[in-house]
Amino acid sequence: MEDAISGAIAVLREALPAEVRHSPLGWEELRAWEGRQGLVLPEPYRTFVAEIANGTDDGPPDEGGLLPVGEKPDSWAVWEADCWMSPEPFDGTAARVLDQPFPLEEEWQWEYDYYDPTRHSSLLHRTYQHGSVLLGSDRPGEYWTLVVTGPQRGRVWWLRDGCATPYADSTSDQAEGDVLHWVRDWHVGQGW
Repeated sequence: MEDAISGAIAVLREALPAEVRHSPLGWEELRAWEGRQGLVLPEPYRTFVAEIANGTDDGPPDEGGLLPVGEKPDSWAVWEADCWMSPEPFDGTAARVLDQPFPLEEEWQWEYDYYDPTRHSSLLHRTYQHGSVLLGSDRPGEYWTLVVTGPQRGRVWWLRDGCATPYADSTSDQAEGDVLHWVRDWHVGQGW
């Protein structure tokens, strides 16, 4: 396991050069953050955030780079206000619930369910708010997340208008949709 993490970290270091990296969080601060959230981040993302960089100015996604752990992109507040699914009025402080399981295990398209919002509103809310950290945004309304709880733990997912889909490694028949493969594919220009 240690060798696999070391190899993954080497690939992440190469893909995201020092000049674009934010300061790493450090192990003490990362453990404190994980304690507040009630979870342990999946590897190699955990080691990357603690030792290499807590966010980047460049890199996947193309718009703004990787977010610091637990942060939201600027467009998230607009999306959250537009899609608020609660009987309570939206006050801009909706908290993401990271220790609750991410609810999906396969691609889900809800764009055709708009005729009956009761069919999807609870699941849609949980898809965006439970069990994943935001990695960044390609553009407003399109978010890359890393699942941190539930059966999809360690997988990268793309949430966008009308669909949520797991990332699949572009060079393999395997469903290797983790942070390492996601960053590597971006770095070598294979995209998503």
